Amino acid sequence: MKYIYYIPLLTLLIAVSGCNTSQKESVTSPDQQIKVKIGLQEGRLYYTVAKKDQTILGRSFLGFELQGSSLKDRFTITGIRHSSFYEQWDQPWGEEMTVENHYNEMIVDLQETTPSARKLSVVFRVFNDGLGFRYLFSEQENLKEFVIMDELTEFNLLQDHEAWGLAHDTKFYEGLYEKLNVSCLDTVCTPLTLETAGGLYLTIHEANLTDYAAMKLTPTKGSTQLKVYLTPWTTGEKVFIQVPGATPWRIMIIVETPGDLILSRLMLNLNEPSKIADISWIKPGRYIGIWWGMYMKKHTWEMGPKHGATTKNTKQYMDFAAKHGFSGVLVEGWNPGWEKWSNYSFTESYPDFDIEEVTRYGREKGVALIGHHETGGEVARYEEQMEDAFAYYKKHGVHAVKTGYVGGILDGKERHSSQFGVRHYRKIIETAARYQIMIDNHEPVMPTGLQRTWPNLITQEGVRGQEWDAWDVDEGNPPVHTTVIPFTRGLAGPMDFTPVTFNFENPVLPQTRVQTTIAKQLALFVVLYSPLQMASDMIENYENRPEFEFITSCPVNWSATTVPEAKIGEYVTIARKDRDSEAWFVGSITGEHAREAQIDLSFLDDNRSYIATIYRDGKDADWRSNPYPVEIEERTVDSGTVLVINQASGGGTAIRITPNL
Repeated sequence: MKYIYYIPLLTLLIAVSGCNTSQKESVTSPDQQIKVKIGLQEGRLYYTVAKKDQTILGRSFLGFELQGSSLKDRFTITGIRHSSFYEQWDQPWGEEMTVENHYNEMIVDLQETTPSARKLSVVFRVFNDGLGFRYLFSEQENLKEFVIMDELTEFNLLQDHEAWGLAHDTKFYEGLYEKLNVSCLDTVCTPLTLETAGGLYLTIHEANLTDYAAMKLTPTKGSTQLKVYLTPWTTGEKVFIQVPGATPWRIMIIVETPGDLILSRLMLNLNEPSKIADISWIKPGRYIGIWWGMYMKKHTWEMGPKHGATTKNTKQYMDFAAKHGFSGVLVEGWNPGWEKWSNYSFTESYPDFDIEEVTRYGREKGVALIGHHETGGEVARYEEQMEDAFAYYKKHGVHAVKTGYVGGILDGKERHSSQFGVRHYRKIIETAARYQIMIDNHEPVMPTGLQRTWPNLITQEGVRGQEWDAWDVDEGNPPVHTTVIPFTRGLAGPMDFTPVTFNFENPVLPQTRVQTTIAKQLALFVVLYSPLQMASDMIENYENRPEFEFITSCPVNWSATTVPEAKIGEYVTIARKDRDSEAWFVGSITGEHAREAQIDLSFLDDNRSYIATIYRDGKDADWRSNPYPVEIEERTVDSGTVLVINQASGGGTAIRITPNL
């Protein structure tokens, strides 16, 4: 059920000259805690942001450098319009069922005082947990098609906050976030998350990235002022604009706890409602895959004596999936092109992979084939085959496809996060929707909430995932990594991190391994959100492991989410309620240091008893020396219970909580 409520306020169109506009040049959040003010200085528009008695952003200027001219100064304000909006909308899948969308809006209309008299508008929306703003370009005689050479948007932080950032040139965003003061940052990707001395938590990112270049942030050297940096085309231009048009939203989440960052839906609310009328074919689920065995050199992607993507192997994986309640099996290496990692065909398979037989067998078992399109970054070749490739999968009943772009540079020239890359990814998403296919996009542009508009964009990578624990020569992901990404990359949208590796022995690179305990692997299935969630290991490593039962019982689609405790870079506990039952699932993880978790169960219904099945680190567990012990226990709990659980270094706890009937 969807509920939408519109609350119109008086719309104000005012002339600046001759009026007292001090009240009209600001907008506050519905709870009156966050305030945005605008003004002109020497014809340049600026904004400031405050929460309660704390100034978050000082005077921060807006504008553009265009090809051949500037659009940043010599402005006068010709109108300011205010309104409010409230709705509740339901997600087809997500971290909760219903999202509240409540904001106050201010639209500032500008016009140059020069003979060209070009116009520009800036829209501010202020929510209880932050704000978003974007530029609007209206149809006008002196501003039609144009080229943006630089976006001058500023975030003028007044203090040298601690920040968790990722270097802007990190390949595919697959890097470790570094904690630095703002003044020490180089150019970084967004989301950029900050902790203030005043106890607030901030995240700067963007929403609704459409036909534009992705946003990075670059500091003014030695200061705490950040400016937008757009990924350029190889020819130097940043963005080609068609009028009328708009930029993506520049957003800042402003909250009082780390957990509130995870619970913010500001980014989703700044995207448009779904454009897909019939979503019955969009189905979240757990999956396994013929994948990890390639990294362990048991199988190969290309055809040969150790080929992984065979009809026989796929059937074995489908048997396992059916037995343990997994809805899909991913198969990589099924199609020609892997010999050279280029010139892939997307409409024919290797001779030892019979897609018709595999999909027939899967239907008998109630298990779907998850397709795979690795492009090697050859975008033009992929787009030439795109329609036929999706039609081919639809013919065989495949409704989910993992795409990949491991070539590094698209078509040998353009970056993934450039306007070129953004256009390509959107073309794939929209085309896939016409063929009723969900997309799991690997090597993507950083997500910006487009899953609200295109819910077939079910998950994405764009994160240093668990595959790095198989082949990283520097030993893999450190324990702290998964205590940081829920507050950075995870805020951008679902992550296909691929957790749940059970065998930590690596015959290929013995110095590299998964740097967690088994209990933490279980907990990651809940902590790192993805509605298409993979159990990454080879199926033989799950056999006769009683702790695997937590994964086979854990859903991936939720009606509610809460964060009982969190400290960025140290620990996080997340509880989620199953969308199809009254059960709750809890994942709690720690980083390098062992700790005593205190998990408050006050999110449970009052006056009701529950059974908690707890999967915890066993005696003497430690990610380095003894990662495998898991203790399983049952306890009766209620909303007044606080579970006190010892967690090992690199450890964690997974809990299933069901009503005590």
